Amino acid sequence: MKHDALPRASAVWVFVAFAAAYFLSALLRAITATLSPSLSLEFGLQASDLGLLAGGYFFGFSLTQLPMGHWLDQHGPKKVVLSFLSVAVLGCLAFARATDFLGLLLARVLIGVGVSACLMAPLTGYRRWFALAQQQRANAWMLMTGALGMLASTLPVQWLLPVLGWRWLFVGLALLIVLAAALIAWRVPPWQLADNLAAKSEEPVQQPGLLASYAQVWANSYFRSLVPLGFFNYGGMIAMQTLWAGPWMVKVAGYTPLEAATGLFGLNVCMLVTFWFWGFATPALTRRGYGANRLMTYGVPLNFCVQLYLVFGGGEAGAGAWTLFCITSSFVALAQPAVGMAFPTAMAGRALSAYNLVLFLGVFVVQWGMGLMIDAFKAQGLPEPQAYQSAMAVFFACCVASYGYFLKHKSDS
Repeated sequence: MKHDALPRASAVWVFVAFAAAYFLSALLRAITATLSPSLSLEFGLQASDLGLLAGGYFFGFSLTQLPMGHWLDQHGPKKVVLSFLSVAVLGCLAFARATDFLGLLLARVLIGVGVSACLMAPLTGYRRWFALAQQQRANAWMLMTGALGMLASTLPVQWLLPVLGWRWLFVGLALLIVLAAALIAWRVPPWQLADNLAAKSEEPVQQPGLLASYAQVWANSYFRSLVPLGFFNYGGMIAMQTLWAGPWMVKVAGYTPLEAATGLFGLNVCMLVTFWFWGFATPALTRRGYGANRLMTYGVPLNFCVQLYLVFGGGEAGAGAWTLFCITSSFVALAQPAVGMAFPTAMAGRALSAYNLVLFLGVFVVQWGMGLMIDAFKAQGLPEPQAYQSAMAVFFACCVASYGYFLKHKSDS
């Protein structure tokens, strides 16, 4: 399939504009891990409350994915992402004014809804605007930008807390979202350009209805093979990185809040470098026959070794172990652009959004589920560190089962 790429300068500006919004999306996604001691103290949160609060972002994120994919294919990334970012601004302001747990949770859901297009919109645009050889690289570098946002949610946030307080931090984030939206409005081309470019290289595709179009996505056997892996392994990586790695460092490894924030900072630096590496390496690896399937097949078992160390190492497994967990989990991130390229261009938005729905439902379930399990194991009399380890063991079993399903049903291509 022939693709007409944007001119280089235009492509760079498109990437920068979308990356600015995704940076803030990732910062908001991960900020709960750094704020957890402050929020737990001010609102008296238990582990299950903390898991639900962090997961509320991903619940809101998941609510929009199916209609958003349809809107992306029909209206284009620019119009969709600008509409959603206005909701994110309202969510940040509502979070800053919250006076109880319910207010925090509802604002968190609203934030999740508002930033839910910040990755799917650019990936849909890249599918048409970037050459095929550059799509894996652009995806990896978007994830690198996300890692930079998560990096900003650690020590920088910890340093600003005594100066501004967490409420004014969210007011500032609302302002930054407005600025990112202005950059997108200025630099991202309208979707009519993409439609004209696509029309040169493709026969017109009649758009099916919303439910029928997603039935077509689900009927794809390759998509189905990645569902459990996306739900538990990929979703679990984000769940741990954006929440449970921080409390583990405090409750299990005995870190202070500042030491935990420092550990999360180092973790996210390493993830930034990891995705930068994938951006450079994936085109060359693909040319040598190492596509997403082969890399996930060989790479995911490395992550299982790290998970076992976390389960049995307990207090010995600190920031270094969690950094290795996230690095070795990054193999499953290769599935996301692979899904987009497995479908015709006219269905790319829906395919990517459907997979994103699976992914972020997984994050919500793992984040809340870990909190529920930790509280349940503590209620059975286990000390808090062992409750964390036991919950991690259940998560490990789910990841192994998902990998087994992928091996059995994956495409041979």
